[in-house]
Amino acid sequence: MKMSLRLERVLFLFVVFLCCASSGWAIDLAGMQKLALNNRQVISQYMTSLQQSEKDITLAQGGYYPSVNIGYTANSLNEATPLGEARENSVVAGSISWNIFSGFRDKYNVQSAEKQRQVAEYQLEGIRQDVQLNVALAYLTVSERWANRQVAETAFQTLEKVYRDGESRFQVGLIGRNDLLKFRVDYDNADITLKAADAGLKKSVNGLARQVGSEIKLADLDFADFKNLPSSVNKDEYLHKMLVARSEIKALESVIDANRARSTAAKSGYYPKLDVVGSYSNYSDNYINSSGSSKDEEYRAQLVLSMNLFQGFTTEASVARAKLATRSAQYELDELKNGLVTELNNLYIDFEVSLENVGVARRSIEQAEENLRITQLKYNEGLERESDLLAAITNLSRAKYNHVAALQTAFLNNFKLIRMVDGF
Repeated sequence: MKMSLRLERVLFLFVVFLCCASSGWAIDLAGMQKLALNNRQVISQYMTSLQQSEKDITLAQGGYYPSVNIGYTANSLNEATPLGEARENSVVAGSISWNIFSGFRDKYNVQSAEKQRQVAEYQLEGIRQDVQLNVALAYLTVSERWANRQVAETAFQTLEKVYRDGESRFQVGLIGRNDLLKFRVDYDNADITLKAADAGLKKSVNGLARQVGSEIKLADLDFADFKNLPSSVNKDEYLHKMLVARSEIKALESVIDANRARSTAAKSGYYPKLDVVGSYSNYSDNYINSSGSSKDEEYRAQLVLSMNLFQGFTTEASVARAKLATRSAQYELDELKNGLVTELNNLYIDFEVSLENVGVARRSIEQAEENLRITQLKYNEGLERESDLLAAITNLSRAKYNHVAALQTAFLNNFKLIRMVDGF
């Protein structure tokens, strides 16, 4: 099984490598999430915790098996005893003991260990969901920075054209030097904005590579995942699915079950224990067993019934502690559910508003483009001032930035809604 998983992982990474080596290749969000699940050490960390929990089950099951012991004792006395024990003697002894009953301790310890394994499984699933969410958010950040850079570049090119045209107008006396300086200030500001956008884009690509756990280049991305707006969601369906499927909720429910089993196991201290013991011993009057002049063998079968009457209140404390742990986990579960329900409701509100804002932002771009077109015509005819033209260019850039921000918010809320129901 482990070899099959390793082979599958190697083949997957090999295919990814071949794809990366080919020209014109682009990786989508799902591909990057798969890479992250294979590359990130945090996944391996939680998988190791899961493997540890499986070993805990084996430890808990040990109570169902007999215990086998063997020993060798060499004795040296100052003189032989009246009961016939030689001054130099040795004993070889072996025993097999098997617990028949111990107040169902073993049964509930195994149950508790199995529930703890479920906790580890749900925690692993939760971290897998978090890793995929972080990849999606990092990819979204790259998309936003790339779109902002496009807006900044367009504004820079427009203002460069306006500034060059202003220089020509200044040379023939159509505008004054003060008007030309206004163009220059906005042109320089656009240059600074573009350089800042370039730096932000490069840093966001680095952040995405960190989340994926593999080298990612801007040329590898085509942003096809963000070409279509996410669809609206049914809040009630998401709410029901979240309460049923959310890994953090299921993990805490398993913690409660494990604590209940642990509490029942602790009550075993109130019950008697019944053990079956078989033993063998070989006495010899020499340090080397069976080399002396006399020996004595004994075979013994025992049925041992024992019960602890007092143990310093430790049994009561163990039972009470397990019950308190169950109660604490239940409080934590209630708080978690209430917090997640509130978060889901707020995300739904933000998501619906963001979808509406995308439409408003698109309309603003259309209006700003038409305003710039009219202002440019009037400016060319001397009917508008330089400040009016610069304001129109600025308004169009602001409208485009608002559109990028609205899109980013819509996808951001959508990704978070998917994470709320462990939907990645």
